[in-house]
Amino acid sequence: MGDKPMINGGRLWDSIMEMAKIGPTDKGGSCRLALTDLDREARDLFVGWCRDAGCTISVDKMGNIFARRPGTDPDLPPVVAGSHLDTQPTGGRFDGVYGVLTGLEVIRSLNDHGIQTRHPVEAACWTNEEGSRFAPAMVASGVFAGIYDLEYGLSRADEEGKTMGEELERIGYAGDEPMGRPLHAYFEAHIEQGPILVEEGIEIGVVTDAQGQRWYELELTGKESHAGPTPMDRRQDALLGAAKVISLVNETGLAHAPLACATVGMVNVHPNSRNVIPGRVFLTIDIRHPDDAVLSKMDQAIREGIDRIASEGGLTSDLEQIFYYAPVPFDQSCVEAVDGAAQSCGYSSRKIVTGAGHDACFIAHAAPTSMVFIPCIDGISHNEVEDIEPEWSTAGANVMFRAMLSKAGHADG
Repeated sequence: MGDKPMINGGRLWDSIMEMAKIGPTDKGGSCRLALTDLDREARDLFVGWCRDAGCTISVDKMGNIFARRPGTDPDLPPVVAGSHLDTQPTGGRFDGVYGVLTGLEVIRSLNDHGIQTRHPVEAACWTNEEGSRFAPAMVASGVFAGIYDLEYGLSRADEEGKTMGEELERIGYAGDEPMGRPLHAYFEAHIEQGPILVEEGIEIGVVTDAQGQRWYELELTGKESHAGPTPMDRRQDALLGAAKVISLVNETGLAHAPLACATVGMVNVHPNSRNVIPGRVFLTIDIRHPDDAVLSKMDQAIREGIDRIASEGGLTSDLEQIFYYAPVPFDQSCVEAVDGAAQSCGYSSRKIVTGAGHDACFIAHAAPTSMVFIPCIDGISHNEVEDIEPEWSTAGANVMFRAMLSKAGHADG
C-alpha cells in the first residue's frame, strides 16, 4: 500500500482479545447475551476506549451507542461504522465485535494520521442484534431505521418476561437520544460466517446484497397420554408432528438449493417426561433466500405442509411469523467505495451476498449502506471455535478506513 495511511492492526487485534475476556466460554468463545451484566461490561469498555480517543458519546432510547469524532462541518450527517457486542450463548469472539472495534480503530487511525474529515465519523454499537435473548433479531437497529416503533422495541421480552426497556434501565443504557437521524453513509465490517472467502483464498468480500429472511414460531398441540397403554393408532403426538415439520423445513430448503436456507433452531417439548406422549411442542423456523418470490414460495410450502401434518396427526397448530425482511440490495455508491478501497489497498476481493442478517440490512432502509466481509476459518460462526487470522482483521479494517474516508471527505478537499 506504499505510503497510504493504514490502521494499526496490532492495536485492533489487542482490542478484540481484550473484549473477549468479558464472558469467555470453555472452548474459547464468548457468551454476552443482550442487556445482561456482561453486555453492560462490554459496553462500558467500548465507551471508555471511545472517550480515550476523543469521542463524544450518545445513547438513544433503544440503547444504541454512537461515538462521534467531529468533522469540520458540524451540519453534515455522519459516516458511521458499527455492529454489535452481544453474542449467541455459545458464540465466537469476532461476530459483531469485529465490526464495532473496526469502527473504533478507524477513528483511532484518523487521530494517528492527523486526518480531518468534513463529515463527522462515528463508531456504533447496536443493541440485541443476535435476537438470542430477545426476539426478533436486529430489533434496535430496526427501530432506528423505522422498521419497528419504539414501543414495540422496548416491549420485547425474554423467556423470564423481562423486557428490553426494563433491562436497558437496569444496566444503565436507557438513553435519551431520539430514534433515527440522517446518516451520510453506513458501513459494517464482519466475518463472512460462511466458507466462500476462505475456500477461494480471497481477502475481502464486497457485499452487494443481503438475503431475505422470515422467522416463525410454531406451537403444535396434541394430547398427553400414557406411553404404555395408549395404542399407536390413537395417539395425538405433538412431538411426532414436530419431527415431520422439521423434515418439511429441511426439504423446503433443499428444494430451492443452492441459495435457500431453512432451519429449525429451537424445540421445547411439554411435558418432557420419558413415559408421557408429548402434548405440546414449541419450535422456531428460519427460512432465507435472496429472491423474495422464492422466499414466498418457501413460506407457502411450509404453511401448507404444517396444515397437512397437523390434520393427519389430530393436532392443532398455531404458526406466527415474527420477523421478516425482504432481500436488501446495498447502495451502489457504498459498494463501489468498498470495492475501490480493496483495490487501492491491493487486496484480493470478490462480490458476495450475505446469507446472514446484520444491522446493516435494516440501516440500508434509512441510509446508503454496504458491508466489508473478511474470511473466517472453516467458515464457522455462531460457535465457540469461530476464528480468524490477525492479518484478515487488518485487511478488513484498512478497507473500512479508506471506504469511510472516501465518504467522509478530507477537510481540505
